[in-house]
This record gives sequence, structure tokens and C-alpha cells, in this order.
Amino acid sequence: MQLTDSHAHIYSEQFKTDRDEALHRAYEAGVTTIVMPNIDHTSIDGMLETEVRFPQQCFSMMGLHPCSVGKDFERELYLVEEWLDKRPFAAVGECGIDLYWDKTTLAQQQEALRVQVALAKKHSLPLVLHTRDAFQETADIIEAAQDGTLTGVFHCFSGTPEEAARVLRLGFKLGIGGVATFKNGGADKFLPDIALEHLLLETDCPYLAPVPHRGKRNEPSYLPLIARRVAELLRKDPEEIAEATTRNARELFKL
Repeated sequence: MQLTDSHAHIYSEQFKTDRDEALHRAYEAGVTTIVMPNIDHTSIDGMLETEVRFPQQCFSMMGLHPCSVGKDFERELYLVEEWLDKRPFAAVGECGIDLYWDKTTLAQQQEALRVQVALAKKHSLPLVLHTRDAFQETADIIEAAQDGTLTGVFHCFSGTPEEAARVLRLGFKLGIGGVATFKNGGADKFLPDIALEHLLLETDCPYLAPVPHRGKRNEPSYLPLIARRVAELLRKDPEEIAEATTRNARELFKL
């Protein structure tokens, strides 16, 4: 199987001691392409350094994570804009809204997302959306801005069938990760009705490791476990899942 991990923080400090080995394990497991979301100004150097060292395997996005939206978010966004003007990236992201950790910054998060939507349009790039406890708030902004040019993915999707249908109406894809392997992860409720052309696979490592590694550090080499779970739910061959989701990622991110 040749797989694409469409969302992996492989540059994270959690891989400081074994990043090379983790990337080798990923390659051996068939994960030949890894797309890396940015967090904020503190993650850029590590992400770009990983891309330089593994240029055939790792590709960077540029964006501001909603959990990093604080008082100085405008300064962070100027930096994002500077980088997008400077060189090519796979996507704008990850961006979005997160109301799990902090509801008090909702207005700032909404503004930061609108700015990044405009940047995605300006650079003809897809958006990679984080929507923790904020699916409706995020989808409303995308819906208002959708003029037929916006593309992207609702990453780590684990919502309802109605929410999944809304994502598809918006012209976006669903990013399926380790939560799909959890006993009460909810993927069995919406995934069987989704056509393969709308799906991407992701680990979101080092977070959300799939069963049987749940609770431990996640890594891209675990992506085949997610592919097998998706295959099980869609009653298809894992090879078909790998081929389709890799094709979807390459088309979306223009890899």
C-alpha cells in the first residue's frame, strides 16, 4: 500500500530523539507522503527544517492554529502572509476554530479564520480546517466565503452524518484519523455513506493514536491501521482505500 498522511506534526518536539527513525518506519509502512500543518511562529523553523531534510516525503502548509490565536494574532497572521508570499506551500493551515480550550477568544478566532480564507483564495491554496467543538462556527464562515474557488479538508472529522453532508456540499473533503478506530468514535455512523473521492487519511501525530496504540504517541507508520478501519467500514479493500485517498491528497495539495 502507498499511503499519504495528510496531517502530521512530525516536526514536533515529541519526535526530537527519533524523527529520522519515525520517518523511516513510515516509509517502510508505505507512507510515502506526509503533509505537515503549521501551528504558529514557534513551529515554522522545525517544520521547514524537516521538509529540507526529507524533501521527497514531507511537505509544509502555512497557517495559524486557532489555539494560538491570542492578543498578538494579527502579528502572527502577518508572518503567515509573508511566508505565503515567499515560497510555495501545500495549503493554508491548519486554521479554524477551537472552542474546547477557550471560548473567550471566539471573535478573534473568527477573524483569524476569515483572514486565512482570504489568503487561501489569493494564493489558490486549499484550507486545512480544525473545528474542535466548533463545527458550525467554522462551517458558517466557509459557507459565507465559498464562491466556488475554495477547497480544502475538515481535518480529524468525527461529526454527524448531517455535518459530513454539509462538508461535501461546501466542496470540502473529510480527513479521517485515529478516532475512526475508537469504539465510540462515531465513524460507523457517517463513513459508510461517503464516496471515496471525498476522503483523506491522516494521523494528526503525535496526537490521537489509533487502536491498539491509543493513549501513546502517534506516528505516520500507524496510518495503515486507519486505512484498514476505513476499508472495513466501507466494505472495500485496504489497497483501494490507500490508492483513492492518496490520489485525493495529491490532487487537493497539488503534490
